Amino acid sequence: MSAPPVLLVVDDDEVFRRSTAELLRDEGYRVHTAADAAGASEFLGRETVDLVLLDMRMPGVSGLQVVEVLRTRGSDIPILMISGYGDVKTAVESLHVGADDFLTKPVDPAELSRRVADVLERRPGPGRLESATSHGMVGTSRALSEVVGQIRQVASTEATVLVTGETGTGKELVARAIHELSERAGGPFVPVNCAALAEGLLESELFGHVRGAFTGATRDKEGLFSAADGGTLFLDEVGDMSLRLQQRLLRVLQEREAAPVGSTRARPVNVRVVAATHRDLATEAREGRFREDLYYRLDVFHIHVAPLRERTGDIPLLVRHALDRLADRSRGRVPRSMSPAAMRRLRAYEWPGNVRELFSAVQSAAIRAGEREIGVEHLPPAIRGEPESEGGDRYRAPSSSADERTAILAALESAEGVRSRAAELLGMSRTTLWRRMRDLGIEEDEEKEG
Repeated sequence: MSAPPVLLVVDDDEVFRRSTAELLRDEGYRVHTAADAAGASEFLGRETVDLVLLDMRMPGVSGLQVVEVLRTRGSDIPILMISGYGDVKTAVESLHVGADDFLTKPVDPAELSRRVADVLERRPGPGRLESATSHGMVGTSRALSEVVGQIRQVASTEATVLVTGETGTGKELVARAIHELSERAGGPFVPVNCAALAEGLLESELFGHVRGAFTGATRDKEGLFSAADGGTLFLDEVGDMSLRLQQRLLRVLQEREAAPVGSTRARPVNVRVVAATHRDLATEAREGRFREDLYYRLDVFHIHVAPLRERTGDIPLLVRHALDRLADRSRGRVPRSMSPAAMRRLRAYEWPGNVRELFSAVQSAAIRAGEREIGVEHLPPAIRGEPESEGGDRYRAPSSSADERTAILAALESAEGVRSRAAELLGMSRTTLWRRMRDLGIEEDEEKEG
């Protein structure tokens, strides 16, 4: 008799966490629990899990961030997201970054049992791409092998690391691998995008704040430096940080302590910092846009991630990896192969968006191809070498109405019914999608608005 599946329930609500665990144990599963992302990371670092039930809102690191971290490092652990009613839009977003399904609170016990069984049935098989994958980084090129070697060199130290490379090259994967191979692997890995937040909000997120520090600060808030205690803080796009915040970061790196916004009382900081940027910080420092002293503090060990156009030999492995992941997560069928002609187009393309753009292109092509082999005609126009129309409508209809209907329904399913996203995947405008749905008799209730 095979061992029962192992589940991990991650929720900061103790009552919900315990009741859910008891319910699932009664169903015959082996169930463990964690109260936050740090606890989940610690457990996943030492135990094999078949399914994670993950709360959307938790103190410190959100469920959405956890999904992004797991998927960007190449983890295929099935994830069932649990959200409050007001978090449904974000829960749907979590499906786009890699969650397998979601439920809203209050959770119906029968529905929970059914969804858990459904997700477990779709879980991926073991062992794929192991020989060509290192911590989510797929490929066998010399450029990637050098990066993996540098990761292994620096991981066992406490050195601050600066990761550089173009957008979409996988800099966060490098940071995560450093964390996983370090003595801090049992602690949290906390990512923050410095370019995505306004200066005041970023300062509060990094250092926390005390009640009354500013309008709207109704309670004390823990910062990400505190949330990452004992682990690694990943500062993505650190080159976009303001000069004032650069000064605060420099002090933290020098003194190993930080004060919340609105307080003069500094607290000890036990965090390893890995920073990343697409900018040339040496040039930025010479021209006064980045503090030179902070640059030298961050650039203790430098890892550069090559753009995809410089490691095109890895593209076939990356395509296979992308198709495997799509097959695992799709409730329908997707192609398992790509024609040699289509692969040649991929290898000839410049990939300004790097691996991120490649994965998006493969997903889009897979939707157009349906169950057939992906051919040149299924690739986005830019990769086929064709100009986009002035109206931005790049759609090329399949040869039959049945194939077109299948492609549209597959795109709507992949986009969780969000029409604008489905239109983007198909390479058409929303107006064209609406017209083709009408002409093909696809009912309005088969999709939903985004």
